Amino acid sequence: MKRALTLTASLLLLAACGGSGTSAPAETVPAGATVIKAVPSLRFDAEKYGPVPAGEVTFGYVNEDSVRHTLLIAKDNTKVPNFKLVIAQKGSVDSGTVSLEAGVYTLICDVPGHSNMRATLTVE
Repeated sequence: MKRALTLTASLLLLAACGGSGTSAPAETVPAGATVIKAVPSLRFDAEKYGPVPAGEVTFGYVNEDSVRHTLLIAKDNTKVPNFKLVIAQKGSVDSGTVSLEAGVYTLICDVPGHSNMRATLTVE
């Protein structure tokens, strides 16, 4: 009986520590990235971001909500091509870099029902 309890306790400890060690490390926001957070109530954590310098801009997108969100960038109602970040669940992080000219952009979540998730990004 004592041996069975020791084995059970050892297995529980292994499970608590991750067991097999095969899980991939969680993605983190790159250093120096402009961080955008999706927060509860289907919104971004700010209404305005920037100014950021024109050129290559790195974004980190963090999900502090419990549902899936996306991040797209648009200028004059035209989406910036080849840029879309996706965060599927609470704690998810996605990042990407895009080249932006000076101007005012709109950050958008295009998940159906999230149309109020809009913010302004100023690029100088």
